[in-house]
Amino acid sequence: MLDRIDNVMTFIPTNEIRNSSRRLPPWFKVTIRQGPDYQDIRRIMDTLSLHTICEEARCPNVWECWNNRTATFLILGDICTRRCHYCAVTTGRPLELDREEPFRVARAVEALGLRHAVITSVNRDELVDGGAWVFAETIRQIRRLSPACAVEVLVPDFEGNEEALATVVAEQPDILNHNIETVPRLFPSIRPQGKYGRSIELLGRARRLGAMTKSGLIVGMGETIDEVREVMRDLRSAGCDILTVGQYLQPTKEHLPVVRFYHPREFSEVKAEGLALGFKHVESGPLVRSSYHAEQQAAPRHGSH
Repeated sequence: MLDRIDNVMTFIPTNEIRNSSRRLPPWFKVTIRQGPDYQDIRRIMDTLSLHTICEEARCPNVWECWNNRTATFLILGDICTRRCHYCAVTTGRPLELDREEPFRVARAVEALGLRHAVITSVNRDELVDGGAWVFAETIRQIRRLSPACAVEVLVPDFEGNEEALATVVAEQPDILNHNIETVPRLFPSIRPQGKYGRSIELLGRARRLGAMTKSGLIVGMGETIDEVREVMRDLRSAGCDILTVGQYLQPTKEHLPVVRFYHPREFSEVKAEGLALGFKHVESGPLVRSSYHAEQQAAPRHGSH
């Protein structure tokens, strides 16, 4: 739904929830401003033939983030080998690996003058290392061209491949993120190619290897608040440092429908409980996504930010 207000468009994501008589709550409102920074990011991404999860996953924060000159790069192409029932990224047979992609990402980071770069990927289960080499090379190239830039990576589970994870952690990303997404009971139906225990173990292993770790939950897919608390405890037991919690929004009518909308007050309560459990930072709110306000969560790098 689009309304014109003072020459700025306000976007209320309908997300195809048309089979329900329920309307989106009033707090789901974001402002579309395609300002110069937004246009600059789009131009650079197009010129360098790069993808962003902001666009591929239809993130509602893309206008805010891009106007603040922050974007989350999507590497290893834009076709995922998995089919998670909440995710808008295209599923299919990926194209051949692009070995020049890390350098192009680094060029974009340099051109944008980023102080914090977030790198994520599609799942590439057909690759022996799940694409870990490309993550590592992307970190190296960014550090070469923009040594003061903090680098956060949001990695897949690498199907439990310990060597693949070690390859990424060896490059010392400022934050290593792996999103748990949902609760154990819903994992088989929502993330059929993933495993809850495997994801928890990856975070624990990354922490033991010395990485600052982060994970994210999407709520509103049928879990209970007690199950959310259980996941938070499991994440802390694995040593997870940073947590993000946001509301699920159905990207298309083919995807999982929203079961319920959490009130902003509930997100505030989740944040308080997370901090009480010992998370160093908790970002919790209806429109929060795993990269939302990511720069604020990283320790300063070389005193530059």
